[in-house]
Parts: sequence; structure tokens; C-alpha cells
Amino acid sequence: MRRLLVIFLLFSSFAHTKDVDTTILEKDTIKTHSIRNALLFSAIIPGAGQIYNHVAMPKGQKKAFWKFPLIYGALGTSGYFLIRNETLQRKYRREYSNRQFSSYVNGSDSTLLDLNLGIYDDAGILTIYNQYLDWRDLSILAVGAVYLIQLIDAGVEAHFVSFDISEDLSLTVDPVVLTNYTPGFSFQLNFR
Repeated sequence: MRRLLVIFLLFSSFAHTKDVDTTILEKDTIKTHSIRNALLFSAIIPGAGQIYNHVAMPKGQKKAFWKFPLIYGALGTSGYFLIRNETLQRKYRREYSNRQFSSYVNGSDSTLLDLNLGIYDDAGILTIYNQYLDWRDLSILAVGAVYLIQLIDAGVEAHFVSFDISEDLSLTVDPVVLTNYTPGFSFQLNFR
């Protein structure tokens, strides 16, 4: 008889918790903004996470219309300098190697790729080559930094999509007398 009572109590408790769970699920249907999706969109297409956050934001807080052009402007500028520095360092490397090859074969500096480079000696060409090589590396870092910054911005903004910044939030600091006539401060934070 005791076993039957324990089994009955177990089944009744499972049935009761099942009913409670369905009521909780029915009440909790607020759609949350996914931070993961914002980061994923921004990782696949730069600026897409900002657009995703822009659509989910309330009316007064939308900011993606000015971030999107800034992201692509920064990516375009750093990409332009990356391509430019890469082509120029290749040009100077080719010039230096041709000078070394022609001096090895002919014993003279007769073959120049660019007539404007004739004013530089071999050490000057090598110095310019190293300068553009360093600038190319900095351009690669700039492209990566812009990509990373826009990714961080999408994640941080996704955290603040449902953040309440209404006028009804307030912090009040008042002087108060505590026990034994000890002066103190009272902090009161009001939400709406």
C-alpha cells in the first residue's frame, strides 16, 4: 500500500509540474534580441550586424544609417592602401632584382623597368621597397582592425537593444539620520 501511495504522489507531482511548465511557456513569449545573430551577421557581411540591431531597436535609438557608410568607408580606404602598397612594393622588388640580375649578367645597370627610378641607386631602391613593405603590413593590420571594431560594435550594440534609457529612470541621494544620531546618505533608484 505504501508503494502505491509513493507512486501516486510521484505521478501527481509530475503532472502538476507539467501543467506549471506549460503555463510558464505560454506567459514567457517575449522575443529576445539575439547577440549571437548580430555577431554572426556582422562576421559574414561587415555592417549586417548593425542593420540587424537597427531593425530591432525602438524608434528613437536607431543608429545604423550612419555606421554602415563609416564601416565601408574605412574598409574601402584601408583596402585601397593595402592594394596600393602591395603593388608598389612588388614594383620596387622587381626593379631591385632586375638591377641585380643585369649587373650579374652584363656588369652594368642598363635595364631599368621604370625610367623615373634611374635616379636611385640600389640601396635607395631597397630602402623604398622596405618602406612600402612596412606600409603594406600596416595596411593589413588596418583592415583587420576595422573588421574587428565593427564586429565589437555590433556585439555591444546588440547588448543595448533592450536597454531602457527613458526619462523615468532616476537616482536620488538624500541625507538621512541613522541610529544614535549618526548622519548618512540614502540612495534610491527608481525604475519608472
